[in-house]
Formats: sequence, structure tokens, C-alpha cells
Amino acid sequence: YQYTAIDDCTRYRVLGVFSRRTAASTLLFLERVIEEMPFPVQRIQTDRGREFFAVAVQQWLMDHCIKFRPNRPASPHLNGKVERSQKTDREEFWAVTDPRTPDVELRLAEWQHDYNWARPHGSLNGQTPIEAFCAKQEATPVWDEVEAKYDSTGERFQVAHYQTDLALRRHMETRFQAQEK
Repeated sequence: YQYTAIDDCTRYRVLGVFSRRTAASTLLFLERVIEEMPFPVQRIQTDRGREFFAVAVQQWLMDHCIKFRPNRPASPHLNGKVERSQKTDREEFWAVTDPRTPDVELRLAEWQHDYNWARPHGSLNGQTPIEAFCAKQEATPVWDEVEAKYDSTGERFQVAHYQTDLALRRHMETRFQAQEK
């Protein structure tokens, strides 16, 4: 299974391949994302895969001052940049790479490096993701600034079932409003 983290603004991305989608593999991937992204991660948007809703994953995100924003069900268009980049991966990387190859992780890392450092992107006016980042670096916050602005009161544990989560969110908002009065 391929995990993909892609920055909305620069298209810089981190990839990981795991044999299964689990909370443990998600946590390993998130550690890699924090280590490899050239800037602080402030928010993640995901599909509604159960691996993202594990308490351990959500607690890790909160501990790292990262907001968790899962999409509504059946809304792949809301993850369009990930979907498009994974299409490129299927057509250009996985079409010529057997996922059972012993060095698949090394090959994927090389592919990721090429994507971020050497591949011009039309959506970035011909820049590579790292060039786009460098152009925006002055305006990019550092970890200390992100942590200082993080408001943990706006975060809560979420459940994978959308309707249940929506009902819980509404209940919490109503309760919070009643406490303010």
C-alpha cells in the first residue's frame, strides 16, 4: 500500500510503501513525513481510511500540533492532488516496478527525489516542488511558530463513521455554546 503526503502549495511530497494499512504503518509514515518535509506540517487531510482514525494516530497528530481534517465519504475530488500524483506514480513508477522487488523502498525514494527535485510541474509554472518551496520559504513558518499558533481546544478525537462523527461534532458545539452562556 502506498502512502502519499503532498503539500498543497508546493506539491512537495513524501511517499511510503507498506504491506498493510494499519495504525502502526501510518505512524511510521507520519514520522517520515515530519523528517522529510522541508517545512512544518500544520494539517493533514485524508480519506476516511480506518488507519487514520486510530486513537494512537490522532494523539500523535495532536502531540505534534498537526490538525487532522478527514474528507467526507466518497469525495476523492477533495484529495485531487494526491489522486493525481498517485496516477503519475501508477503510470510512470509502478508500471515498471514490481512492488515485491527487494529494493522497492530504495527505488521509491529515488522516484520521490526525482519528483521533488528534478521534475518540472505545469501547475507550478514549470518549477520543481523544491524550487516552489524555495520561492516561498521566507513566508513559511518554522516549527516554533506553528506550535505557538496551534489551538488544541479546536481539536478532538474523530470517528471513522462520518454520520456518527458529524452528530458528535454538533453535540459538542451545542454543549460548548451552552457553556458560554
